[in-house]
Amino acid sequence: MTDYVLVLDSGTTSTRAIAFDLQGAVAAVAQRPLTQHYPRPGWVEHDASEIRDRTLSCMHEVARKVGAANIAAIGITNQRETVVAWDRQSGEPLARAIVWQDRRTAEFCTGLKEAGYEPAVQRTTGLLLDPYFSATKMRWLLDNDGQVRAAARAGRLAFGTVESWLLYHLTGGVHMTDASNASRTLLLPLDAPHFDSGLCDLFGVPPGALPEVIDTHGELADTMLLGTRTPIAGLAGDQQAATIGQACFAFGETKATYGTGAFVLTNKGGEVPHSDHRLLGTVLMQRGGKRTYALEGSVFVAGSLIQWLRDSLGIISSASETEALARSVADSGGVTIVPALSGLGAPHWLAQARGVIAGLSFASGRAQMARAALEAMAHQTHDLADAFAADGAGWTGLRIDGGMSANDWMAQDLADMLDMPVERPDMVETTALGAAILAAVGAGLFGSLEDAAHAMRGTVRTFEPHMSEQVRVERLQRWEKALAAV
Repeated sequence: MTDYVLVLDSGTTSTRAIAFDLQGAVAAVAQRPLTQHYPRPGWVEHDASEIRDRTLSCMHEVARKVGAANIAAIGITNQRETVVAWDRQSGEPLARAIVWQDRRTAEFCTGLKEAGYEPAVQRTTGLLLDPYFSATKMRWLLDNDGQVRAAARAGRLAFGTVESWLLYHLTGGVHMTDASNASRTLLLPLDAPHFDSGLCDLFGVPPGALPEVIDTHGELADTMLLGTRTPIAGLAGDQQAATIGQACFAFGETKATYGTGAFVLTNKGGEVPHSDHRLLGTVLMQRGGKRTYALEGSVFVAGSLIQWLRDSLGIISSASETEALARSVADSGGVTIVPALSGLGAPHWLAQARGVIAGLSFASGRAQMARAALEAMAHQTHDLADAFAADGAGWTGLRIDGGMSANDWMAQDLADMLDMPVERPDMVETTALGAAILAAVGAGLFGSLEDAAHAMRGTVRTFEPHMSEQVRVERLQRWEKALAAV
């Protein structure tokens, strides 16, 4: 028999199951798309039943390929902050899930800021008052959906993030969330084990609807859906999982994931993180109730900008075209894109900001637009690097992953604009790998995270900076000018 770790990786645009062997090789994959619902400008929703059904379908498909009896443990990683409301009795969703990108609660957040709540909330939770996070989405559902309200009155309401929703159905009704996801809700103090009643009161969320907060890895739960008892031994939000997959176990080690959005995390060890430059404090992982923390910068639009160029503007027919287009011209011809298509995240936090394309001329074409879109990734990351440095967490190098990082041109541009080495593992989908590492250690297949990462992570390529200071400064000046126009 061969031991495999089965990862359920439920993202924003798709959900999948991946079986890893204990050397980190992928033995089987199954993937399904997730339907994106945009009922109004700035609103983004998912069908929670679709997330559940397609994830479980992927799980069973992979289990058939590798043999359910060979699966030693299950790990789950997920799009964070997205909120599902469901009925505890039926197990069915009460409304569409509100996705992390959704901006409908911007006005509510502004009201809390104007009332002076943000400094205390940030000190307690590490987070800012922004529609990005889960609590205001929960409040909106209670205020605006009759079924959710009725379930709350009857004591039947369950709120959870996506891993909690999947865990509920894998286990036959266990309502739990791991500490990494719980730390994204605005309801969990960074230094407390449970959701806080005072924060629940502030956001109007009934504590009884919330899950129990548990470790990210260990003997967490079991499922019988594969025909035999299979331990669920790892749970983590996607960005924390990617940080584990990049082996950022030492204080100060930093990764950036370029997927739908872009997310940078720096390991802060046991030090509860605080930021004076609008970065976020978050739980990286928890074992035996002991937490490791991270400082995080979140960019809302990364790969989704390329998707927009493809699907809405028709400038490209596939994301892979962007690398050749970027290489086909000497520069962007002065075109600069600020991709604030769903507001601006860190370090700006402008919920109402909208995108800008500056510097257009008759010489601007597909190649200049594609190059400007890729350049926007380095510009946004440079802003984050400045903020991390100002918070005393400067980077000496950056480990990158996610679908966009496979683009060699973009990886080199990051190294050039940051003026530091950028490392990219051969396995760029490190979110799933991180969940596999957590589950493997949680199930006792390895003695430590370091041992598991050493066995499973694989080889790494390094991009060294080559850009002149003059070109870098000119690019950043154009970016700052365009940023002022949002």
